[in-house]
Amino acid sequence: SPSLSSFSPSPPYLSLSLSFSFPLTISPSYLSPTNPPLFFSPPRTGTFGRVFLVRHKHSRQFFALKQMKISDVIRLKQETHVHNEKEVLSEVTHPFLISLFWTHHDERFLYMLLDYVPGGELFSYLRSRGRFSNSAGLFYTSEIVCAIEYLHAKDIVYRDLKPENILLDAQGHIRLTDFGFAKKLSDRTWTLCGTPEYLAPEVIQSKGHGRAVDWWALGILVFEMLAGYPPFFDDNPFGIYQKILAGKLEFPRHLDFYVKDLIKKFLVIDRARRLGNMKNGADDVKRHRWFKTVDWDAVPLRKLKPPIVPKVSHDGDTSNFDVYPEDEWKKEPPVAHKDLDLFKSF
Repeated sequence: SPSLSSFSPSPPYLSLSLSFSFPLTISPSYLSPTNPPLFFSPPRTGTFGRVFLVRHKHSRQFFALKQMKISDVIRLKQETHVHNEKEVLSEVTHPFLISLFWTHHDERFLYMLLDYVPGGELFSYLRSRGRFSNSAGLFYTSEIVCAIEYLHAKDIVYRDLKPENILLDAQGHIRLTDFGFAKKLSDRTWTLCGTPEYLAPEVIQSKGHGRAVDWWALGILVFEMLAGYPPFFDDNPFGIYQKILAGKLEFPRHLDFYVKDLIKKFLVIDRARRLGNMKNGADDVKRHRWFKTVDWDAVPLRKLKPPIVPKVSHDGDTSNFDVYPEDEWKKEPPVAHKDLDLFKSF
């Protein structure tokens, strides 16, 4: 595992009055955020997390350092999600998943050192283009299917598939990020979590849920990528939930016949009949006619040609992300020892 002293500031440098507080005999100048600090995306539950760009002093490789306020993690009841994220990321290695290299905590913050993926969020490209072509949607869906198949083989359910959680690397291939809702499954789980437009019916109805929720979410994502909007939307979450449970789908005319069939098979209310969740699992998905041109052996080898190649001028380029101004985190007080005990494993 890399030590903190192995990381140097990434230019442009900030002054040394940083918000890091490490109980180690090193200078905080070994880790410095970009100026202004780089957030990868606004955290889903307030302001307990932010991400900085850092650089390894010897290899010169860039990494993303995720920093979370312990006080806010506890206040927002996110302890379980934070531990789940660490547990899941500690046991996965896949070309389409973000990698975790190291974790740490001090009296104020939790830290996770992750890959830096410079291409930005798929969400940004989808919004700027309005919608994707059938071939672009096919590319992204194929890579996501491989990622979901890998997670499910490890008894992990992702539970937060959406365009904001899909990053593009410098070549244009996907990386799933933000594993706060991911969970190792022993059986079913009952926690209500996820984004309203992407929630499966069994989650809304608190029936207990498992791997099937990821295939439902993929159906929502495929629809949104190709239509430019999700199939179930409303001004408030309750209205969205009502539409999801009603299950009425209205497709735009331009959608390909086979992709409409695929979406219908993902968005089946009865999870026992949902594509991906039957006896053959992901193999049923891969055999669907929409994927007839896909070489599934080539997909995890990253041999398919990406439809979008992000503009990345160098490994530490942050131009594909929104940046947020520095805040008052450096004034964050230490938390009580009893609260620190909740994060002994970090």
